[in-house]
Amino acid sequence: MRAKETDFGGRRALVVVCTKGEEAFETVATTVREREIRAAQVTAVGGFASAELGYFDGDTQDYLRIPVEEQVEVLSLMGDVAQDSGETALHLHAVLGRRDGSTVGGHLLRGEVWPTLEVIVTEVAPELAKRYDPQTGLALISP
Repeated sequence: MRAKETDFGGRRALVVVCTKGEEAFETVATTVREREIRAAQVTAVGGFASAELGYFDGDTQDYLRIPVEEQVEVLSLMGDVAQDSGETALHLHAVLGRRDGSTVGGHLLRGEVWPTLEVIVTEVAPELAKRYDPQTGLALISP
């Protein structure tokens, strides 16, 4: 992993380049915590050797796991960084492209990078915070 921080119109921007074999979610989460980024937008493109996505089931208030056991392209990866009970929380959604052109999407739970994942983290208002919503069982941004 390589990371470079820059200024983007008065806001910090962090470029994180994940390399072959790294676990994408954990690499990005660790990097934003180390750089003390508390609120940000996240976008990325690249590829995975394999991944695991999730679909949030409102009835069980848990993620249904969607294994992706093939090489895929990360067509779109977006999400946010926010504070949840004082902890930095990373929330990412991904659309992954298969060899035949079909796609699969959901919450990114895990992704083994291959050959690269280029992530842009752009800081936003630090007062954004996530709060537990008992109706959904999720931590949601409450501006």
